[in-house]
Amino acid sequence: MTPAHPARRRRLPAGLVLVVALVAVGGLWAALAPRSHADESTSSSFAVKQGRALFLQGCSSCHGLNAQGSNQAPSLIGVGSAAVDFQVGTGRMPLGQPGAQAERKPPIYNQTQIDQLAAYIASLAPGPAVPNISQADLDQASLSEGGDLFRANCASCHQAVAQGGALTNGKHAPHLSKPPPVQIVEAMRTGPESMPVFGNGQLNDSQAIAIAKYVKFVTDPKDPGGSSIGHYGPIPEGLVAWIVGIGGLLAVILWIGSRKV
Repeated sequence: MTPAHPARRRRLPAGLVLVVALVAVGGLWAALAPRSHADESTSSSFAVKQGRALFLQGCSSCHGLNAQGSNQAPSLIGVGSAAVDFQVGTGRMPLGQPGAQAERKPPIYNQTQIDQLAAYIASLAPGPAVPNISQADLDQASLSEGGDLFRANCASCHQAVAQGGALTNGKHAPHLSKPPPVQIVEAMRTGPESMPVFGNGQLNDSQAIAIAKYVKFVTDPKDPGGSSIGHYGPIPEGLVAWIVGIGGLLAVILWIGSRKV
């Protein structure tokens, strides 16, 4: 008689291969399959829910329980996620105490919390979204066009090289060396403080990115020729030339003249 065990042993590897194949296919599908709209909706809903909780805790005392505004702060309905990302990301909000204008300072919330706050405000009504600016976008932007647009639209307040300047009623246009390109475009789209709003009808996305490129170029130059001396202009540079250059020559001349022949 032939025992039954060898037949079962011959069928066992085929079963194992089938199980391994099914597990592999399932793993590949889980890794490569696109997320469903339900997953995206769930993630968005969670961000909005968390954002509302953060808003009620840190913002509602001034902006109202439903962001409708009050006699202390404006309505946030329709300002969009870009306004939240700018104001909270630059530390201007939450506002510690009233003043002529909110000043830039380290943000209180981390980026995840800022994104959640932005998602909640964006869910209330349509508004400017956080711009998506890549390094490729900046590389392709026209520096000369950005300079022309900045001088035409921004230099009257921020000066031609984005150093900032005084405004009325104790306000000022800030120096633009600190904000990254995303925040520069957000400021154009949302108009914080005394700044006007520049919509797509005035400056399209490529023009706004070109302005951001110009701002970073003039506020953070490469200085290939040596020390920048603070970028204060030709007067201090000439002063250094006289003190170091001419002064050094005079010292050498006096030293030579004092030597005994």
